[in-house]
Amino acid sequence: MTSAMTVSQDDRLVKANPMVVLLRRPEIGAAVAALAILLFFSITTEAFLTPAGVSTWIYSSSLFGIMAVAVALLMIGGEFDLSAGVMTGSTALFVGVVTTQWGISIWFAVPAALVIALAIGAWNAFLVVRTGLPSFIVTLATFFILQGINLALTKMITGTVQVQGMRQVPGYDTVKLIFGSSFPLFGMTIKIAVVWWIVITTLATAILMRTKFGNWTFAVGGDPDSARENGVPVPKVKLGLFMTTAGAGWLVGMLQLFDVSTAQATTGIGEEFIYIICAVVGGCLLMGGFGSAIGAAIGALIYGMTLQGIVFAQWDNNWLKAFLGTMLLMAVMANLYINKRARAAV
Repeated sequence: MTSAMTVSQDDRLVKANPMVVLLRRPEIGAAVAALAILLFFSITTEAFLTPAGVSTWIYSSSLFGIMAVAVALLMIGGEFDLSAGVMTGSTALFVGVVTTQWGISIWFAVPAALVIALAIGAWNAFLVVRTGLPSFIVTLATFFILQGINLALTKMITGTVQVQGMRQVPGYDTVKLIFGSSFPLFGMTIKIAVVWWIVITTLATAILMRTKFGNWTFAVGGDPDSARENGVPVPKVKLGLFMTTAGAGWLVGMLQLFDVSTAQATTGIGEEFIYIICAVVGGCLLMGGFGSAIGAAIGALIYGMTLQGIVFAQWDNNWLKAFLGTMLLMAVMANLYINKRARAAV
């Protein structure tokens, strides 16, 4: 005997509108913008889609993309790292100085630079967690400290603010295969940095979407107090995120060093804001708790295409800064609009 009562369907079993699901994805706005920029420069600039042109803007995007993905994870966790840019120069300078000036093995110098970078990232996390100071202030202080060390120590040791002579270091050519090599693909010359970019983005996406640490990252960025009450180890999560950003800085530093075989004391300075912009354009919210690694990678692709597209079009390069500011403002407004529409459509 069937009951006459009408059983209301559980809201959780109601199939979501596919368009709503799509709009909820953090990277959807960036993907549309990337397609628009690709079409624009493809139409207006002949060199943009040539094998040499594609190779150039993909490589440029990869360096920014690796850092943008790491910065996006940290932003999802509710923090910022303004020392991310200068870290790329610091690690490259360390390897360059100890190998060319002091004769230390390159096989020791490269992992030692990683250890130093991770230690700095851990120190940033320790200060943020223990003191309660905003990560903006803590990492800004780290930025100035590293910038001063880079300039002063490099000049004191080498007499200049750059390191050269890496090609003469024993083992350089072997390590270059890992960080500075390239290979042909469909008529293009693809540098190994692009492979690193894809691997890092894939790994970061898997961690965010498939692991407990990924869930913790979203929870910490959304509401750290609530996350702590629910058993999330907030200090450990922030430690891992800051160390990830520092590790990414080491990786980009090695990719640049073994690509051009020189290191500059000014490398990476100012680029920390570009990483943040790429992450925001990719869908990360400045207040944390929302975003994706894929979105940050697409944001970096947008920047790389625009950077090289302006060069190919022979425009005044100063327009790039104006574009960045406009892109940041539009991305923030678009993300807020899309989120509101998606929630209203539920």
